[in-house]
Amino acid sequence: MNTQKIFDSPLFGLGFRVFFALAGLSALVLIVLWNAIFKGSFSVGYYFLPNDWHAHEMLLGYAVAVITGFLLTAVKNWTNQPTLTGDKLAGLALLWLYGRILPFYAGLLPEVIIAAVDFAFLPVLAYFISKPILQAQQWVNLSFVGFLLLLAVGNGFVHAECLGWAQNTAGTGISLIVATIIVLILVLAGRVFPFFTERGLPGTLIPRNAVLDALSVATAVLAFAMYLSGATGGLLAFTAVIAAAVNFARLWAWYLPRIWYVPLLWILYVGYGWIILGFVLTAASGYGLIPSGLVLHAFTVGGIGILTLGMMARVALGHTGRALVISNAMVLAFVLINMAALLRVLVPVAFPALYNSLVYAATLAWLAAFALFVFVYLPLLARPRIDGQEG
Repeated sequence: MNTQKIFDSPLFGLGFRVFFALAGLSALVLIVLWNAIFKGSFSVGYYFLPNDWHAHEMLLGYAVAVITGFLLTAVKNWTNQPTLTGDKLAGLALLWLYGRILPFYAGLLPEVIIAAVDFAFLPVLAYFISKPILQAQQWVNLSFVGFLLLLAVGNGFVHAECLGWAQNTAGTGISLIVATIIVLILVLAGRVFPFFTERGLPGTLIPRNAVLDALSVATAVLAFAMYLSGATGGLLAFTAVIAAAVNFARLWAWYLPRIWYVPLLWILYVGYGWIILGFVLTAASGYGLIPSGLVLHAFTVGGIGILTLGMMARVALGHTGRALVISNAMVLAFVLINMAALLRVLVPVAFPALYNSLVYAATLAWLAAFALFVFVYLPLLARPRIDGQEG
């Protein structure tokens, strides 16, 4: 008689497995639904307004799934303390999944229940992340708990408007969530870019500059603070240009021409470049030269989309005991997601009359990239480590 529990599956052996799988699948499902909405063949007359649903789900659905998988895995390494596995990890994954599904039941369920289930995920994750950090007394890593709680605040702003408790707060919440994710990426970049580059290019030593690391984050926070406060013109442009310049200097300090021979490296550097471009476009938007929607998608499709795909590809290989070499299919996926960003952000600047067609083309490129990711990585995520170790 087989008494093995379903949650003993390798898929629930460590956080990155189930949450990277959910992230890849949601990147497909959510965009297919959004494309149908954008074309008018499907409507979401339910809990969220259509634009709010799209932004909320891509950030607090897809992006937060990647962040969750990464943090549950990284905190285990940083602290040498266990993080969620088995049934508890499955329970957290189900909570994330219910947050995606329940809004479709508006009218059948009380809206406060729908909001509470979705809102609960980030505080619950923050609690489980904080436990090993506190046990190891790694006080500096509590900053990641703070990031999760700040994301929860942004989510609260979105739900407050949906529930009718406040007016015009959803947009502020979405902007706060984007800013928080970008700043979180910049913090993590200081930890992983030099390390990944040295591992990917044996014999190299990447300089660490604590001052430049701090300035890159501080200037980004200042630029986002100006944007969230409603600043325009010279003030917004100045802070955004400073953020772009400092982060470019930081990236340049890490850069080596040989990264272009290693797809798992160049995808990360290109993704960081999209964040820098996002700050440049923010400066232009301060004077009304660039629509705010294109700026938003430079940070999201470009920065968040490209970096998360690259990070999932790299982390999943390393933590399943495999060589850090990707297949040609994943190289194609990396090219396609950059095409999606170009078609969604930069090409419309030159050809605004083709906007709808370009959005559709960007959608196809995004879907192709993540279809390749799911095809290559879903079997890998569901199988045991090839070296026989746990995780």
